[in-house]
Amino acid sequence: SFLDDGFLLDKKPGVHQPKTVKNANILIANTPMDTDKIKVFGSSIKVDSMSKIAELEVAEKEKMKQKVDKILSHNINVFINRQLIYNYPEQLFADAGVMAIEHADFDGIERLALVTGGEIVSTFDNPDLVKLGKCDLIEQVMIGEDTLLRFSGVPLGEACTVVIRGATQQIIDEAERSLHDALCVLAATVKESRVVYGGGCSETLMATAVFKLAAETAGKEAMAIESFGRALMQLPTIIADNAGYDSAQLVSELRAAHSQGK
Repeated sequence: SFLDDGFLLDKKPGVHQPKTVKNANILIANTPMDTDKIKVFGSSIKVDSMSKIAELEVAEKEKMKQKVDKILSHNINVFINRQLIYNYPEQLFADAGVMAIEHADFDGIERLALVTGGEIVSTFDNPDLVKLGKCDLIEQVMIGEDTLLRFSGVPLGEACTVVIRGATQQIIDEAERSLHDALCVLAATVKESRVVYGGGCSETLMATAVFKLAAETAGKEAMAIESFGRALMQLPTIIADNAGYDSAQLVSELRAAHSQGK
């Protein structure tokens, strides 16, 4: 496992398209890139000759070519789409020297739009109004047996990816959960800089104050106060026992440290 300096996307460019792009202008989209088909269940088209079928195919291709031309008019060299990109538009992008990435999952393009400073679009009629994503370099990298795309030099300058590797899926899942917990603790610490130590430290501190108050109190009230202090000390004892440590030794060291003001 390691921390990679850049955003990693588990996708590959299309066939015969650039594998590396410098100074990338990225258009991030969520649009259908298949030929327009009748998608209503049970619908059909009747033709009286094969030439009519050929005309339909030509019309579909021409409409797709116009859509690709609109996309290319944004002066881009990388196109990332959440939906599939079929063979014909993929070929058009390859002919134009544009890296086209299809079927990027929604979370992936949301994060990508965030780190590259772009926006997700569905229409392409107004290129001047579209905010493109930027990065210094897009390249393919090998991690194990997988090939991924790395986006380096993003505008935010803070994007990185944690790559978790392990012998089994169970180990990877456990490492991911531990990393998630650590990041949550870090985020909470940034929002609130004050920290309360765990492991029974706060309970021992409270118990020490209670025992001190009991020593200064006369009468039967002192016994009740001491009982409350002993109840508080049960918490670090139980924590140590559950962890398999010598609770008597640890609790005595903890009480001594608090008594000495450490």
